[in-house]
Amino acid sequence: MEREAAVQAVFKPVRAPTMFEETVERLGTAIRLGLLLPGSRLPPERELAEELQISRSTLRQALTTLEQSGHLTQRRGRSGGTFVAVEPPLTTSGEASLSEAAWATLDHRVAVEAGAVLLAAERGRAADLERLDDLVDRMATAEDFEDYRLADIRFHIGIAETARSPRLVEAMTEVQGQMSGLISIIAHPDQVLTHSNEQHRRIVAHLRDSEGVKAVALMRDHIEGTEHILAGLLPKPV
Repeated sequence: MEREAAVQAVFKPVRAPTMFEETVERLGTAIRLGLLLPGSRLPPERELAEELQISRSTLRQALTTLEQSGHLTQRRGRSGGTFVAVEPPLTTSGEASLSEAAWATLDHRVAVEAGAVLLAAERGRAADLERLDDLVDRMATAEDFEDYRLADIRFHIGIAETARSPRLVEAMTEVQGQMSGLISIIAHPDQVLTHSNEQHRRIVAHLRDSEGVKAVALMRDHIEGTEHILAGLLPKPV
């Protein structure tokens, strides 16, 4: 069965390095726009993973996130599979969309995080980087997301401290506080947290080698993942 062009675009290959996040955005946006109709069935998992050119484990993470947010449902049995919810979020009410202020926070975060890692690469000392390493290790052994998030917040503030800029520390603290409310609405599968923390570890490595440009590029990839998910689940205001 042929698909119309708009629907075909939903199932085109997903790009690295934000495969999980972009898959959530792609499917969530398609549901919100009505390209994937309420009650319609998604292609079988193996077929969908091949179309998107992602692993089945990455696909399962994305489908789980969309199921937890109420966009998808699972049915078992011979006629089972993954279906768009009969009344998915955002199709009947605009109240769930993020405010302009929330999206402005995401833009502000890019500026603050990028500036912090750039200066941290220039000014970081061994003791600063060791503290960041300790926080990465703490996230790796966190027992739950609350513990992970506390270390995550401290890590990002720690980068601003490494930049030796009190104004950046203040700005980073503010933006992390604002991000906590947004991040709380996102599902956090273990494999996604592992990937995110590996990016943390690589960022510290770039700081240690004074590779500011590489650190900024990786930080942009890191925070873009959150943007992809939010864009799929909660649209920007018109």
